[in-house]
Amino acid sequence: MRTSAWLLLVVLAIGCSAPPPPPPPSPAEDQITAESFTNHVKVLASDEFEGRAPATPGGQKTQEYLAKQLSDLGIAPGAPDGSYFQQVPIVESVVERNFVVSVPGNTYRYFQDVVAFSGLDRPRVQVQGDVVFVGYGINAPELKWNDYEGANVRGKWVMIMVNDPPAPADEPTLFGGNALTYYGRWTYKFEEAARQGAAGALLIHTDASATYPWQVVQSSWTGTQYSLPPQAGEPALGIKAWISNSAALDLVRRGGRDLEALRAAASRRGFKAVTLSIRAAATLQQQATRKTAANVIGVIRGATNPSEAVIYSAHWDAFGVRELRPNDPPDADRIYNGAYDNATGCAGVLEIAKALARSPEKPARSIYFALVTAEESGLLGAGFMAANPPVPVDKIAANINIDGVNYLGPTTDMVQLGSERSSIGPMVEAILKERGRVLVGDTHPERGYFFRSDHFAFAKVGVPAISYNEPKQFTGPNAAELLKKQEAYNSTDYHQPSDEYDPSWDFSGGVNDMKVLAQLGWRISQQPGLPAYHAGDQFGEVRKK
Repeated sequence: MRTSAWLLLVVLAIGCSAPPPPPPPSPAEDQITAESFTNHVKVLASDEFEGRAPATPGGQKTQEYLAKQLSDLGIAPGAPDGSYFQQVPIVESVVERNFVVSVPGNTYRYFQDVVAFSGLDRPRVQVQGDVVFVGYGINAPELKWNDYEGANVRGKWVMIMVNDPPAPADEPTLFGGNALTYYGRWTYKFEEAARQGAAGALLIHTDASATYPWQVVQSSWTGTQYSLPPQAGEPALGIKAWISNSAALDLVRRGGRDLEALRAAASRRGFKAVTLSIRAAATLQQQATRKTAANVIGVIRGATNPSEAVIYSAHWDAFGVRELRPNDPPDADRIYNGAYDNATGCAGVLEIAKALARSPEKPARSIYFALVTAEESGLLGAGFMAANPPVPVDKIAANINIDGVNYLGPTTDMVQLGSERSSIGPMVEAILKERGRVLVGDTHPERGYFFRSDHFAFAKVGVPAISYNEPKQFTGPNAAELLKKQEAYNSTDYHQPSDEYDPSWDFSGGVNDMKVLAQLGWRISQQPGLPAYHAGDQFGEVRKK
């Protein structure tokens, strides 16, 4: 009888207990489809958009298209002025192709031997003076490394090696070991040369040190260039130039030195800058114009904590239409369609925006969708947004950046640059584990991808930031072939007119990845506290300050 009574009580308890709670709301992931994703890519990468250069008719058309897509989704304007458009002031400059660098006995020609642009907003810039080889051009007090120590480069040319010094056996983690640090980036080299008072800088290009061929330099730093307007009191270089390795070897030889010997010396601690026995002269003439190009920003306001935000970002710009070159056939393809880089990223943000906009509930924190301008010119749009954010920068919970979406099919892995730096990493890992996949870190740390896209502008001001990158673990019998095809992009299509939409592209894997990122942004918006960098991370220290 006692057993029967006990069973009766159990049955009654079950019958009277409260029903299980409903599953937590989440993004409408089913709204992210390969069909709509592909349609965005085909439109943005079409010739009609003329390569999406900032401050051009094609760029304006791009901005309007993106704003309309956000509006059609019911996503509110998110720019600080209440519109969809955060206007970014830029200086547009075109260097005349008669630019040369002259030394006694030789002249290095524009495009073939050297490309150049200026940090000054002037129609004519002259630099002449001694040439000083400053090794890697790094001043890193925390690492006790200063290539400028004891050198006077004010008003002179500095010749600089790209990348970081190699880590010796007794200091295997020096400058990140095999991973490129910001000290190795070309942007840092120019910034430090300006701080040191140099008038001009020559970055020595090699395929290995730059991690891309000379043709990328030729396409990226010729034609129309963009920069933010110079700030009062901010140091600037008169001439910022890249020089080919063969031209650099010749220049150094004429200066009485051997470049290979100097390179070897500069790779060791204690290197001292070397003034070559040669002077160089150059006159840069440019047409400079002040213009604006817009970051396109939309927002879903948070239901309970709208003053804090998650920001998705992707850059909409490419390189426009290049001029006809002397050896071009009349029908040469001159439009930089930027299909993979970064029409796919824009499509990814729009698809995630759709999933979040059609969620049954609003997120707790606000979620912004930022399609930013002028990434290819040095993260200008993202940098401007980070300096002029829609909410206070310490209220930005995270930045999730998308620069190129997988078009080669499903993978078992997902690569997120910066995931190892903050508490966002374990969140991504958990979502992937739920889906039978794995999180992988940077597969090409030597290329410094972490410093090369828009998330870096947010990381520099202390925002926990990650950036979607190329996966490696493709599925299916042709996995090795797909990986080989992916690797070929860097040497054949990166920053070239050949980066065009291909109907054979398979976005099924990319769509899976966008669903993961939609879920990630949602969870960050819902969690009680803000994500944070791990203790000791350099970007976490920025937020503390």
